Amino acid sequence: MKTMQGPGIFLAQFSGKQQPFDTLENMARWAASLGYRGVQIPTSDPHIFDLEKAAVSQTYCDEIVGILASHGMVATELSTHLQGQQVAVHPAYESLFDGFAPMALRGNGAAKQEWAVQQMLLAAKASQRMGLKAHATFSGALAWPYLYPWPQRPSGLVELAFEELARRWLPILNAFDAAGVDLCYELHPGEDLFDGVTFERFLAATHNHPRANILYDPSHFLLQQLDYLAFIDIYHERIRAFHVKDAEFKGNGRQGVYGGFEGWLQRAGRFRSLGDGQVAFGEIFSKLAQYDYTGWAVLEWECCLKNAEDGAREGAQFISDHIIRVADRAFDDFASSGANRQQLARLMGFDTPIFAKAA
Repeated sequence: MKTMQGPGIFLAQFSGKQQPFDTLENMARWAASLGYRGVQIPTSDPHIFDLEKAAVSQTYCDEIVGILASHGMVATELSTHLQGQQVAVHPAYESLFDGFAPMALRGNGAAKQEWAVQQMLLAAKASQRMGLKAHATFSGALAWPYLYPWPQRPSGLVELAFEELARRWLPILNAFDAAGVDLCYELHPGEDLFDGVTFERFLAATHNHPRANILYDPSHFLLQQLDYLAFIDIYHERIRAFHVKDAEFKGNGRQGVYGGFEGWLQRAGRFRSLGDGQVAFGEIFSKLAQYDYTGWAVLEWECCLKNAEDGAREGAQFISDHIIRVADRAFDDFASSGANRQQLARLMGFDTPIFAKAA
């Protein structure tokens, strides 16, 4: 058994124009001061991390590693959530996702998709150069507008959507395989991969690709009212990244999991800072330790109430307190009988006359 790594923090929700959130080095210094040991790095802003340069320059990657190390930090994973989203976009959402793509490509769905695929291929190389073993992303979505089966979905619609999704992702998965890096999809509403069943559909369509894995985030499962503990039992072999994010669901007589088109503050299901929601993290960390999860526990901070910096400060200690340093010996070793093989056989009755005759 091995102990998971942490605490780490996803920087996407914190990066900005003001110090200490304006550069990777400043954010690393800030995160280290709070007790974090690793940072998950978004790759959509070249001022924070230049993905194109990282894919071709080992020197640049070594410089990034050195900057982080100077503050006692490491990179946990790179993230291409925004680029992965563009690999597959239903026409209904084209304009809404324009902001995730370069200005020159906006309004051109085909160009955005081509750019996104190239970004993912760059991310495979960059992750390899950074010495990383896992990568965080979104799957994008083609079938999401048809989530609820009314009007009745035409036969074959969902199958075709996942066939096309797999066709787009297979070259990317192969690139990550060549780089020796697991591609971890955050299972998230709004993506075609949002629960166990949809992940299984994708696995089947990609021929159980060994690099198609999961970024486990229990907050999204709680808001769907999915059993996020049983999920670990079922899919632990594919969980290669972990977002530690809290949530609460308080359904009532006026709304349920769909939220009634309300804003986050008024929804029955809301994201909360660590410890303020309903996610049973003690049980989650226990299960992941049981299944020998050796990746990082990374805070993804999102909350409709609490200040972000307070959430980050509290999150480091919360994760540290929940990481289980796994046992290096059995708790009852002190009571071992020390019996040898002959004594064990005697206990089982193997050396009795009846067994001797049978032999």
